Amino acid sequence: MYLQKLSLVNFKNIASEAFNFEKKINCFVGNNGVGKTNVLDAIYYLSFAKSYFNPIAGQNIKHDEDFFVVEGDYMVNERSEKIICSLKRGQKKVLKRNGKVYDRFSDHIGQFPLVIISPADRDLIIEGSETRRKFIDGVISQQDKKYLSALISYNKVLNQRNALLKFFAANRTFDALNLSVYNDQLVTYGNEIHQKRSEFLEKFTPIFNEKYQVISNDKEKVNLSYKSQLKDMSFTQLLEKQLEKDKILQYTSAGIHKDDLTFQIGEYPIKKFGSQGQQKSYLIALKLAQFEFIKRQSKITPILLLDDIFDKLDEHRVAQIVNLVNNDEFGQIFITDTHSERTESVVKQSNKSYQIFNL
Repeated sequence: MYLQKLSLVNFKNIASEAFNFEKKINCFVGNNGVGKTNVLDAIYYLSFAKSYFNPIAGQNIKHDEDFFVVEGDYMVNERSEKIICSLKRGQKKVLKRNGKVYDRFSDHIGQFPLVIISPADRDLIIEGSETRRKFIDGVISQQDKKYLSALISYNKVLNQRNALLKFFAANRTFDALNLSVYNDQLVTYGNEIHQKRSEFLEKFTPIFNEKYQVISNDKEKVNLSYKSQLKDMSFTQLLEKQLEKDKILQYTSAGIHKDDLTFQIGEYPIKKFGSQGQQKSYLIALKLAQFEFIKRQSKITPILLLDDIFDKLDEHRVAQIVNLVNNDEFGQIFITDTHSERTESVVKQSNKSYQIFNL
């Protein structure tokens, strides 16, 4: 699978632009602020019907314009596919595949697998648990429709249970039977999600460790582990235990929506004890492991987006990353960089066909 052509109209700072791409490596070079990352985000849009960097869809429309259109022509197993994502102010986003409108965007997830590595990934280390849960959910959802469906259902029931708790507090009432209906649904979906997250981490962690050892040249040991309240107690018991607290807080204080990942270098949190280079290597290893996992599960080679990854990495780590992408495990790769000479010297080493776009 590869992206042959990309057309953009009024997307972020780009008024109108079209690109024809190489099958292997495509590079966007230019100064900060010219729109290199926006082009990558448009490619991300075609796979996920949303921005990687800005979740508010309307803010991805160019200033003083009323709409945006992102259009991509793919080649998948010798078959051409056209994806169009568009948004008009005040209206719902529209996603089409070969002219047919999707009723649910979730049906599109995983059809055109993609992995992005970006400076924004640092949020995985410095932000709260929600960011890390989104990472797990994003990886599993790209190749497991049942998981995505359970996740959507869980979040819907969670919101309904929270609304009920608020209703109880506002009206100084309580209905155990009504609450138990939501509890039962939460437990059903939650247990399924917890099991799949556990199975995922069992497969994913060894791949991650292997990628990190290559990038760091076996100099450092890292660890990745899954933290969940359901490890110590059943979900039903957890909800019973937290009931009085939930009634006071007026929301559901325990469950798989509190799950987290712990990132460690040696035996210490990488957030506090990892250097900038180590943290960046950790995140790149995470994303390359994501790439490998999706490829194994879906039997499709994802598109790889590398946004400004060469900054803050020493030459050795850059060389190791180039070596990783220098084999046939990878398909189409898109790279952004501010230094055209650095980019060209890196991609030349790959001995693959490449194209450089100066923006």
